[in-house]
Amino acid sequence: MSDSVDPRSLLAQVKDLAREAGARILEVYDTDFDVESKEDNSPLTAADMASHTAIINGLRALTPEIPVLSEESADVPYDERCQWDWYWLIDPLDGTKEFIKRNGEFTVNIALIHGGRPVLGVVYVPVKQWLYTGCEGEGATKQVGDKPAEPIRVSKLSDGPVRVVGSRSHRGDSLEAFLHKLGEHEIVSMGSSLKLCLVAEGEADIYPRLGPTSEWDTAAAQCVVEQAGGRVTDLEMQELRYNQKESVLNPFFLVIADDSRDWAQYLE
Repeated sequence: MSDSVDPRSLLAQVKDLAREAGARILEVYDTDFDVESKEDNSPLTAADMASHTAIINGLRALTPEIPVLSEESADVPYDERCQWDWYWLIDPLDGTKEFIKRNGEFTVNIALIHGGRPVLGVVYVPVKQWLYTGCEGEGATKQVGDKPAEPIRVSKLSDGPVRVVGSRSHRGDSLEAFLHKLGEHEIVSMGSSLKLCLVAEGEADIYPRLGPTSEWDTAAAQCVVEQAGGRVTDLEMQELRYNQKESVLNPFFLVIADDSRDWAQYLE
C-alpha cells in the first residue's frame, strides 16, 4: 500500500458493508438464537460469524491488497502484523452481551488503520439503523435510517453536572473512585462502542474506560470521536495507538469531548 490511498474513496463502500453485516446480524437476532462460548467464555452467537464473513468478503473484494484483522480471526502473529502499514481492524459484533439481552445496543465496527492510527471508522447500530462515520478529510457524521447524514461534533463543557458515559455491563472500583473525585455528574449508560459515539455526537462529556478492552473494540469509534473534535487517550494522556505491540489489549483510556479540563486529576 502506498501513502496515496485516500480513505474518502472507500467510505461509501464501507458504509454499505456495515449495513450488510448489520442485516446478517438481524437475521439471527430475530430468531431463538443459541449462545456458544469462546475459549474466554464470552458469548458467541451465529451473528458474530455471519457479520464477520460478510465484512471479510466485502473488504477482500474492495481492497484485496490490505490485510484484515478481525476479532473472529485474530490469531495473526505479531511478527507478521508489525509489517502492516495499512490494515482493516474490525469487530463484527461489539456488545454481544447487549445482543443477548436484546436491548439493541450492539454495533458493527470497521476501521482502516494507517501507521497505527484509525483514519476511517464506521460504526453501525443495526436495530436503530444509526450509522456513525469518521474519515480524515471528511469529519464525522451520523445517519439515521434513510435520512441524510448530518455532521456531528463534540460539545464544550457546560456549568452543569459532567455527563459521564458508563457501561451497561461493566462497573468497577476504579470508575467509582474517578466519579467520587469528579464531583457533580450524571451517568449516561450505554453498551458497546456506542459509548464513544455518545461523546462524539455531543451527548456526553467523558467516557473513562478503566477496564479491559481490545483494539477492535475501539478503533472505528475512536476515528469518529477524533473527527468530531474529541480525543481518545491512555491514562498518560497520549493518543490511543494500534498494532504497536504483541498484545491486542488496549490500555485503560479516556474518551474526552473537551480537553480544556485536566481529566487526569481524577485518576487514581
